[in-house]
Amino acid sequence: MAACKPQIEKERDNYPCQGNGKVLFIASVYTHLAAFHIPFMKLLQEKGYEVYAAASSAEGHKEDVEAEGVTCWEVPFTRSPYGSANVLAYRRLRALLKEHRFDLIHVHTPVAAFLGRYLAKTTHQGPVLYTAHGFHFYKGAPRRNWLIYYNAERLAAPWTDGLIVMNGEDFDNARRLGFEAGKNLFYVHGVGVDLSKFSTPVAEKGSVRAALGIDPDDVVITCVAELNENKNHAFLLDAWRAFIRRYGYGHLLLVGTGEKMVVLQQRVEQERIPRVHFLGYRRDVPQILSETDIVTLVSKREGLPKSIMEAMAAGKPVVATNVRGNRDLVEHEKTGLLVELGDVDALAAAIEKLVSDPEQRAAMGAAGREKIQDYSLEKVLTEMAAIYDRYLK
Repeated sequence: MAACKPQIEKERDNYPCQGNGKVLFIASVYTHLAAFHIPFMKLLQEKGYEVYAAASSAEGHKEDVEAEGVTCWEVPFTRSPYGSANVLAYRRLRALLKEHRFDLIHVHTPVAAFLGRYLAKTTHQGPVLYTAHGFHFYKGAPRRNWLIYYNAERLAAPWTDGLIVMNGEDFDNARRLGFEAGKNLFYVHGVGVDLSKFSTPVAEKGSVRAALGIDPDDVVITCVAELNENKNHAFLLDAWRAFIRRYGYGHLLLVGTGEKMVVLQQRVEQERIPRVHFLGYRRDVPQILSETDIVTLVSKREGLPKSIMEAMAAGKPVVATNVRGNRDLVEHEKTGLLVELGDVDALAAAIEKLVSDPEQRAAMGAAGREKIQDYSLEKVLTEMAAIYDRYLK
């Protein structure tokens, strides 16, 4: 993969940003922008640009973006391409783009990115960048994903001045769509992780273990992910139940919220699955990871998961499904263990293997911390600054 990554120009003076202009970020929900893109919004502000955002606040966190001095507009996108609210979102975004002219528009998430790119071109905006956080068409995806999302991307390709990807499979698919490396196709190291937050976490409210009543000697396995169908928590609970039959200790921490939260909580209660803790939305993830022994992520698909990057930055071994994005980060038997989707026994065995071998956990954690240096926020900011400068020259 290293050979196919285009070299992004590092000499920023070659593409000087003039500032005093306007940049718009578009995504389906503010949750996405708040979680991944505030550092890049701040980067553009530091370059002298006014930054705006358009997304739905249905999942919250609009205030987190506004707190950074970003002007936020409510546009009621839905994640599903079939959502009727997208008709209203289209009309509202069209009205905004007819009223404002932007020097650059940066779009994210499939539905919002498709509508945003089309409207940007029909209203004669500046260049449009699209970051694919994991195409919805991928090896093993349902046929309908290829029919809908692949064809949508083929249609939108002429409206896309620059495409940014973050894993090898998406890079290859982007070239099949007609994008050219170094010209209008760029590989970046994800959304970046602030290594300093995870190397020396500071407990704001004391020990997480103590608050949950977890013994210091018990093993803690943590999953940081939105509780939705794709993140596949039902699969994790299947394996946890199999694992816990053989091990009388150990705790599973589920960090995050989402549409599946109530269903999963009910299942844990009804099936009496022991030592599962639902922590909800947390702002102390670095501290939680510092008190964790193993991190897991069993998604059906990923782009380049930030939760795995954060786990590696914290020096923790990872058990993950062998899917695009996960395998770009986790080297099997070196920084963690990869298991196939749906293989409950293999997932339970992988957890058991690391639970029973503290030395291997430490070695994998150290290897992960070394590898993740290339994915630091500082490095990704440099990569993104070069791309922004190219299109804002």
